[in-house]
Amino acid sequence: MVANVVIAVIVAIHVYIVFIEMTQWNKPMGIRAFGLDKDFADKTTVLAANQGLYNGFIVAGFVYGLWAASIEFKVFFLACVLVAGLFGAATSSRKILFVQALPAALGLIVLWLGW
Repeated sequence: MVANVVIAVIVAIHVYIVFIEMTQWNKPMGIRAFGLDKDFADKTTVLAANQGLYNGFIVAGFVYGLWAASIEFKVFFLACVLVAGLFGAATSSRKILFVQALPAALGLIVLWLGW
């Protein structure tokens, strides 16, 4: 039960990320959320939308895992988010460590504990 709540929070975070990347990237909300400058945001809008689509697949995997009560899906997608969060923190922004990697690690821990 606790793991499902943690995963639901991660889903909400990723739905928000999908929304920003796919619709708000070069608008004030996206520029502020990702610390971009307007010129860079304008030039990378299509790339951000593609990135948002991939985050949407993460959401879909989690939703399926919650719906099907599949431990394997939950572990797989939590591990994907953890790895992506660690990579993002190492290459882009330390903020990603706290927004993506830490919640995914917490989800894996509570699953492992059987909560």
